[in-house]
Amino acid sequence: MPIDELDGRLIELFAAEPRVGVLEASRRLGVARGTVQARLDRLARDGVIAGHGPEIDPAALGYGVTAFVTLQLRQAGGHDPVAARLAQVPEVIEAHTITGGGDMLCRIVARSNTDLQRVIDVIVDVAGVERASSVISLANQIPYRTLPLVRAVAGQSRGGPSEGGTPGGAPRGRVPG
Repeated sequence: MPIDELDGRLIELFAAEPRVGVLEASRRLGVARGTVQARLDRLARDGVIAGHGPEIDPAALGYGVTAFVTLQLRQAGGHDPVAARLAQVPEVIEAHTITGGGDMLCRIVARSNTDLQRVIDVIVDVAGVERASSVISLANQIPYRTLPLVRAVAGQSRGGPSEGGTPGGAPRGRVPG
């Protein structure tokens, strides 16, 4: 779904300040309150804005170890039953069906390396999982982000990066935040 420059500015404002009210957002963006509300409703309805909840840091909850686990699955039964079982494991915070050497990639968290072994054992015990291969994340170099993508899409609606900027909308030589 295409978004325009105002949609991009609106998303960026609410991403930076999730508690800002619609009235304050309309004041800052220089548009009517009804415009802000209508655009927020449309962006939510179209799935561009997927939620308004807080971002949770697993490390702050005591889960300081992050790992990525590639799973090979039994071909009988498919991915969906395995994904449903993995969803019951609280430490599995994300799972994707993938191409390549494995069938599914999971991002998991644990309290320690010893706890990581426990979590991997739980995952390997899930019906349908044949084998697991894991790698431990040492540092998150680029945290999950979508604002550069929002800026790029919103920039396309006004002519894109041909105005001397990068695809992310920042002037050349600067990295969009």
